[in-house]
Amino acid sequence: MPIAIAVSTSALPVAPAAVIRRGLLGAALITSLCAAPLAYSADPAAAPAPGTQATPATQAAMPAAASAAAPDDTFLLTIFLRHDESKPLPKINDQLRAQGFFKTFPPPGIEVVSWYVMMGIGQVVTLRVPASRLREVNRAIETTAWGGYRTEFYPTYDYKAQAQQMRATDGK
Repeated sequence: MPIAIAVSTSALPVAPAAVIRRGLLGAALITSLCAAPLAYSADPAAAPAPGTQATPATQAAMPAAASAAAPDDTFLLTIFLRHDESKPLPKINDQLRAQGFFKTFPPPGIEVVSWYVMMGIGQVVTLRVPASRLREVNRAIETTAWGGYRTEFYPTYDYKAQAQQMRATDGK
């Protein structure tokens, strides 16, 4: 079941700029949260053996194990690349080119789930990152993007399947 989100700007007691800023941030977060299929796997060690009942200790361990990580040990990482507004775009691109940004980011083998330009902000990139390669992604940003962008990192996860399931079962 698709999830629809409507934004209305009428009769809001806040300034229009704040409404736009909230709407854009919400759109970015929704995009990053709904970007890819969810894949969770319970830890077999935490599950009771077939034919046996779970003890309170194993029941307590199950939710933690189920939400720990995707089976392939990846997670979504949303990166805000905020433009340096003191420079025009051609100067930013020249600096990024000189620092090797376009050759280095994202590192080879890192999946780009989405990459959007957010007007007035910069770019919002969502990557699927193996946990063991997080440092590599961070270093690519530190060595090639700083100066042209201010950066913010947000580990995210896909909640779309759970939201749809809850809406289908609990929304009746």
